[in-house]
Amino acid sequence: MTMPNIVDAVDAAATKAADPNVGRDGLNIILATNRDAAIADAKRFSERYREAETPLPLAGMPVVVKDNISTLDTPTTCGSRILRGYVAPYEATAVQRLREHGAIVVGKANMDEFAMGSSTEYSSYGPTRNPLDSSRAPGGSSGGSAAAVAAGIVPISLGSETGGSVRQPAAFCGVVGVKPTYGRVSRFGLVAFGSSLDQIGVMANNVRDAAVTTYAIAGKDPYDATSADVPVPEYKDDAPVDKPLAGITVGRPAEYFPASLDAGVRARCDAALGTLRELGATIKDISLPSTELAIPVYYIIAPAEASSNLARFDGVRYGPRWSGKDVQSMYEHTRSEGFGVEVQRRILLGTYVLSHGYYDAYYRKAQSVRTMIANDFQRVFDAGVDVIFTPTTPTPAFKLGAVTDPYEMYLCDIFTVTANIAGVPAMSQPIGRTNGLPVGGQLIAKHFDEPTMFRVAAALERALGQEAHQ
Repeated sequence: MTMPNIVDAVDAAATKAADPNVGRDGLNIILATNRDAAIADAKRFSERYREAETPLPLAGMPVVVKDNISTLDTPTTCGSRILRGYVAPYEATAVQRLREHGAIVVGKANMDEFAMGSSTEYSSYGPTRNPLDSSRAPGGSSGGSAAAVAAGIVPISLGSETGGSVRQPAAFCGVVGVKPTYGRVSRFGLVAFGSSLDQIGVMANNVRDAAVTTYAIAGKDPYDATSADVPVPEYKDDAPVDKPLAGITVGRPAEYFPASLDAGVRARCDAALGTLRELGATIKDISLPSTELAIPVYYIIAPAEASSNLARFDGVRYGPRWSGKDVQSMYEHTRSEGFGVEVQRRILLGTYVLSHGYYDAYYRKAQSVRTMIANDFQRVFDAGVDVIFTPTTPTPAFKLGAVTDPYEMYLCDIFTVTANIAGVPAMSQPIGRTNGLPVGGQLIAKHFDEPTMFRVAAALERALGQEAHQ
């Protein structure tokens, strides 16, 4: 991007983000913009760019940030009434690192309230619509971040994951979505949902942009005790053109290809596996036997942690306060009015499984099964598998309002929650369409082996070409 075009590109993105037909009321992708701050940042960066000997990797790139990631120049509401108008006094480390690498934040993306949902229908500010078919959901909870890339507002965005909230909407919207290894990217400034599961992730139009952005925001952070002091590689795709995946073993887990899998999704995944084989990879049938336990384990651990993390939102320290005749009734009124139905459901569920008499029966047992799920992955990787390939979602994007049963909605994450439970890196990329709707293929790698994951993803992306979007 040449220097004069930086301001123009940021201006165009900020204008599109605020466009009622795209960013706000139409598709309802963007919750907040600050065009003046974005333009000012772009002008300041233009001066830096002029003086820099080596261009920064994200030079002048406009980005959108999910609304649960703290920023100084726009509100951070988590898609909730209880944080309406709240502006954080500090900025997330991931956002700071984006800025240091040349990116310009142009807006905050809509999301399921406090990241609890799989469709971005649970936002207190209305649902986001899928840019590829406005009658359908964009996935969630990072639906706004995925839609912002798919709609052409920005080339990259930040989302967050607790059980698949980057990869699932990436699949629904036909973009690339990356969940790094737990600890690879700092969680400082990410409003907590399930602290042992939460991660900041990246969405982009292609594998290279997703990889470069992931590495830009990665690294040890003194403000996050769970961030790992592990070297962060630069993105390189230097595999040979002829058989670029020679020597790579790709695992195909039987549990992720059940009889109930949508026929179109299965066909695209089978074709992608065939392409990987043609690229030189060895395809190996594997088993991850604890997979069927992932949803119940996740929906014990995540709500339990949410119950604790969301206790701070009480009308005293953050956001608006609803009145009551005494402190107790003020708390009750504030939390009842401020939180939506899905957040209330998960807080109640989490409080229940942590309560006396049920902690051992539910939470402690779920943690034991979590170890079993992580051990399944480790066993497969120890046996020589480099990456695992699966569908990202069991179906393509569903229509808005079509999934009303909470458990049925939870099952939308059945192929993604396992990577969060185990803490391993995973990503979704477009591998084609079925009935005009995008299909995502998921790659899962061993801890901190994002380089192999990106190598396989880039080779598959090149080989599929336009077929990935058709």
